[in-house]
Amino acid sequence: MEIKLKLNGKQIVDLIEPDMLLLDFCRKHHCKSVKRGCETSNCGLCTVWLDGKPVLSCNVLAARAAGHEVTTLEGLQDEAREFGMVLAYEGGEQCGFCNPGFIMNVLAMKRELTDPTDAEIKEYLSGNLCRCTGYASHMRAIHTWLKQQKEAES
Repeated sequence: MEIKLKLNGKQIVDLIEPDMLLLDFCRKHHCKSVKRGCETSNCGLCTVWLDGKPVLSCNVLAARAAGHEVTTLEGLQDEAREFGMVLAYEGGEQCGFCNPGFIMNVLAMKRELTDPTDAEIKEYLSGNLCRCTGYASHMRAIHTWLKQQKEAES
C-alpha cells in the first residue's frame, strides 16, 4: 500500500506492507536513532513523535502515520544535542543505548509541562528503561537543563 507522511519535515511517499511497523519505516528511511529494544512496548527506545506527541513506534503501524507528521531524534538535532550534553555531564549517558528515546520524551515533556515536579517528570518518563543507571543522573540532567532553558528564555 502507498502512504504519504512527513518525516522530520520531509514529505515521504512510500510503498509498504500493511503490517509494517512505524519503527521499521523510520529505520528504512535512515532514522537510526529509532531503536528496537524490548518489542513489548516497555522500554521507550523506539519513541518518536506523531504530530508532536511521543509514541512507541514499535506499537504503531506505519499505515496509521499516513497523512501525519513523524519526528525522530534526527529531526531535533539542535535541541537534542543541547540536552544530550547536559545528560552526559551529569553522568546519565553510560552506554547511551536508551538516550534517543529518553531525549525524545524529555523534549516532549518540556513542550507539554511548565515547571514540572519530580513526580510529574517520573510519571512522564516512566516508560523509559535504562539498564545502566539508577536514574538519579537523569533527574539531575533534566533539572539542570530545564533551569538552563528557563534562564535562556528570560
